[in-house]
Amino acid sequence: MNERTPHTVVLVHGAWADGSCWSNIIRPLQRMGLKIIAAPLPLTSLIDDTDALQRAIERTSGSVTLVGHAYAGAVIGSTLSAQVTSLAFIAALAPAEGETVADVFYRALPHPQAPHLQPDAHGLIWMPEEGFRSAVAHEASTDQLAIMSAVQRPIAVQCIQEQVQHSRWRKTPSWYLVAEKDRMVNPETQRFMAQRMNANMRTQKVDHSPMYTAPDSVVDLIIEAVGTNSAK
Repeated sequence: MNERTPHTVVLVHGAWADGSCWSNIIRPLQRMGLKIIAAPLPLTSLIDDTDALQRAIERTSGSVTLVGHAYAGAVIGSTLSAQVTSLAFIAALAPAEGETVADVFYRALPHPQAPHLQPDAHGLIWMPEEGFRSAVAHEASTDQLAIMSAVQRPIAVQCIQEQVQHSRWRKTPSWYLVAEKDRMVNPETQRFMAQRMNANMRTQKVDHSPMYTAPDSVVDLIIEAVGTNSAK
């Protein structure tokens, strides 16, 4: 691939986050000659979020690797774009056709330190400050946790209740980082999803948000997913 059309990595955030969650990942990938976009999701419904991802992909030219964290696994798995050549799931939820995010999230019993979440009067689910410390990123620094809580964006309950219509991972090469110390998405559930999609599975003793706490592991997985598509 020539320098005018570098391979693009589109980073897709999950619930209670925005594109800044990839701040430790973006520059290392850029230094390798990759074009990077952090796709903004409205977190209003799975359909809305998939449409938002498609608009981000349309800003690119050439081949694309999609990277999704947590809830965003359902989003990257739902895309129909022909530009996408590989998928990378970071402790992510990957429902199959006819399943919802809630179906796979609640497949196993929650961790004892996982927060109990309920939608507010507007149908939005917020993460309590303690939830970041106990489960979302329990190995992050105190400063990082404070920032995550302050900038969080809620996820609409509709996002986790809509059935997936398409599972891109059935036909697209996929990589999966299993977070062995995850307290939000059960590691056994992660292994089940990775094995079901026949992904290239990598396991690390990291928490639910390795973009903050173990960025090198995330970068390594993305580079592996990009493979020979990267710019030379």
